[in-house]
Amino acid sequence: MKKNYSAALAGVTVYRHLLKLPPLAALTRLFRALEQQDGENALEGYTETFYTLTQEGTDSLSDYLVDQLRYGISSYAQAAAHGQAGVVLTQAAERDLAVFASLAALEPSEIKAELAALVPEDWQDTVQTLPEWGHGSLPEFGALTAFYKTHGCGIFSRYQAFVWQDGALHPVKEPDFVPEDAFIGYERQREQVVENTRLLVSGRQVNNVLLYGDAGTGKSSAVKAIANEFAPDGLRLVEVKKNQLYQIPDLMDKLAANPLKFILFIDDLSFTANDDNFAALKAILEGSVGGRAKNIAVYATSNRRHLIKETLTDRTGDDIHEADTRQELMSLSARFGLTVTFQRPEKARFEAILTELAKQHNIQMPMDQLLVKAEAFAIRAGGRSPRVAKQFIEQCESGVQK
Repeated sequence: MKKNYSAALAGVTVYRHLLKLPPLAALTRLFRALEQQDGENALEGYTETFYTLTQEGTDSLSDYLVDQLRYGISSYAQAAAHGQAGVVLTQAAERDLAVFASLAALEPSEIKAELAALVPEDWQDTVQTLPEWGHGSLPEFGALTAFYKTHGCGIFSRYQAFVWQDGALHPVKEPDFVPEDAFIGYERQREQVVENTRLLVSGRQVNNVLLYGDAGTGKSSAVKAIANEFAPDGLRLVEVKKNQLYQIPDLMDKLAANPLKFILFIDDLSFTANDDNFAALKAILEGSVGGRAKNIAVYATSNRRHLIKETLTDRTGDDIHEADTRQELMSLSARFGLTVTFQRPEKARFEAILTELAKQHNIQMPMDQLLVKAEAFAIRAGGRSPRVAKQFIEQCESGVQK
């Protein structure tokens, strides 16, 4: 090998944290041993490099480096994501990437050839039969910088959905996203939410959204699907439980400075009249003295138009200003700038949903027979809805419905 990789790695600055990772730490030991003409330690460094790569779930050094450069946290990644990388930091990061690019492109056979010259004759067969890790190219520096600007860095660049728990964000590694073509019969409602989300992604001030309507009509699925659709544009979904609403201001403070855009998703939202979370949500929707962050919007779903569980007793109680109190409770939903209604489908729409789902799942049952059976299934299930239609078609596909 003509290049002194040991010296090159010693000179890494901005991405120095990568040198502490097991595969690169093993490579560093390997190059130092080769430099010192220490065949035994060089052999151990080679095998340790391959072993630690497989422990990370890959047998390719170039793939491993791409993954770490894109999704790891570094001073340059953070600065580039915010558009604040200075000249010196940028030059240092570009220099480091050149080192890793040469390392990624290095063929293990070259290392084995140098290693073979340092070990005894009876070790030659061991060296010759050593497995070789994958090698290749890394992204250009400009492409890596563009990735940071669009996707951020750290967990936000690797994952699309998160849950807020114990005062911290936890990534959802396999989110339950729904395909875009699953919203048969509710295209108009979905497009309203899509347009609002498109404005959010473009950096405009947008409405908080309340998706209100009957159970099983796809409110939650719509939010998840739209979040997935706009994820490549830098949108992330953060699910917050109703009992965590008082923590949302702290969460919003954490996210406000992030270059990405966020939907704070509250599913199945409703309150009792004396619920402390009511005031918390009201404050969130109205914004603080500093105003609302342009990169965050609240999307909530509810089966209740006014979000409050109200009884006749509430209307005949001893509140002197009962009308004012009721008006305050009912006005909460109005604080969402956009309310999208998902109503239970009438028969014609239900049949249209069934017809399209039957095509998608290649159901061979005669259509008139399928519609009759589906109607009976819906009655038993408590009424027509897209969810009921999907359940019926899935039973047809599995052979339960014949």
